[in-house]
Amino acid sequence: MLGKDAYRIRDFVPDFDAIAAEFAERSRALSSRAILKTDIAYGPRKRETLDLVFPDNPRPDAPLHMLVHGGYWRSGEKANYRLVAAPVIAAGGIAAVVEYDLMPRAGLSVLVDQVRRAARWLQAHARDFGADPARMTASGHSAGAHLTSYLAATGPDETMAPRLPTLQGMLLVSGIYDLSGIPDSFLKDEARMTPTEAQAWSPLRAVQHAGPARIVAYGTDETPPFLQQAVALHAKLRASGQAAELLPAAKLNHMSVVLDMADPERALGRRLSELVASRPTGRA
Repeated sequence: MLGKDAYRIRDFVPDFDAIAAEFAERSRALSSRAILKTDIAYGPRKRETLDLVFPDNPRPDAPLHMLVHGGYWRSGEKANYRLVAAPVIAAGGIAAVVEYDLMPRAGLSVLVDQVRRAARWLQAHARDFGADPARMTASGHSAGAHLTSYLAATGPDETMAPRLPTLQGMLLVSGIYDLSGIPDSFLKDEARMTPTEAQAWSPLRAVQHAGPARIVAYGTDETPPFLQQAVALHAKLRASGQAAELLPAAKLNHMSVVLDMADPERALGRRLSELVASRPTGRA
């Protein structure tokens, strides 16, 4: 690893392109057989849209799960991440795959706000498409895990308390929780994140609010920043009295962890299904 940028994932995953192609292919396959409602606007901007993926026989008041894709904030399309809806619909839930603007055209403050507004929109409109707003959970991978974390956190530089959804739980997979290394990484010209922006939106500096239990997951074959930051976020949550679980996924890297997360028969996929199927405390 000496001399390599630990954030440049393709340098550590020989089959990076093949796995990315599998994301897209499995997403197309799921889209061909699932019930979909696509490109639903949650806001006025072009990319402020989401896709809903329904189980074959949705029950009234189905659980609702929001998925936020990765791509280092500067790439990614929701259509290529629908594969992660498979464990959600296997549990009888409705999956909402959220789109957001990309850096450098939009800054992190915009992206965080969009993900928060998408979550609030989903909770406000849940009953319109047969979901129970009290049974809402969320997950994200990589940059998506970073953004998802702010559904229950306030950034260190936010001067006003943000409006946050009420979630039952979150699955944060292979997230970036200390952004200080990003401005000088290979993303310097692609994302153009400034050091000030990195400090302002690092979850390890944020106030993590009580409420949803967090599952902080990572692949054991990931590069050091992802391993170390998962452990650090879990420790921060536990130190502040939050319900949190650290979930290492054996022999998975930053790309293969998504395939595991998207398979109801694999460890992370089963955990996602369990999260979706769980009920609020005190409800049968």
